[in-house]
Amino acid sequence: MGIDGIAVLVLNQNYEPLNVCSVRRAIVLVLRGKAEIIESARTVLHTARATLALPSVIRLVHMVRRPRPKVRLTRREIFQRDGWQCVYCGRQTRDLTLDHVIPRHRGGPHTWENLVAACRACNHRKAGRTPQEARMTLLREPTAPRVSIYHTFFPYLESEEAWRKFVPGWNDSILAAAG
Repeated sequence: MGIDGIAVLVLNQNYEPLNVCSVRRAIVLVLRGKAEIIESARTVLHTARATLALPSVIRLVHMVRRPRPKVRLTRREIFQRDGWQCVYCGRQTRDLTLDHVIPRHRGGPHTWENLVAACRACNHRKAGRTPQEARMTLLREPTAPRVSIYHTFFPYLESEEAWRKFVPGWNDSILAAAG
């Protein structure tokens, strides 16, 4: 069996989840003394001289500082933030468009705070005007989403039970709510 498809949770020195890496990268970090194995996978690697338990969770020996993760500004993320709902009429649909609250041709930036999900009818009605000029109101103000720790690790938490105790606030109801 190949080891390339196995994911490993990387914890900072203070046990805060940092990243997910390949098992190959995790083994290199452990063998170089930069990390220690906290949880082992059920799979082992046989070499000519030894049998190694593959890591599932490793912890870095030294603290690593990194900036808080940010959600990329994409159409899908805007639609998700707005609940797949038009912010002008409240209609829920998968056929949405992006709307700049302050139009780009008027200097409106391409930012989280100026982009909203709008149905085609409302976007057409608003056209190149501001909501006030078009006599339309926003149901909610657009803001940048706050990134939770789950954003990076969530895809793995269902199958990697050993990781759950290292993700603060994790419980099965979070998985059920998102599923």
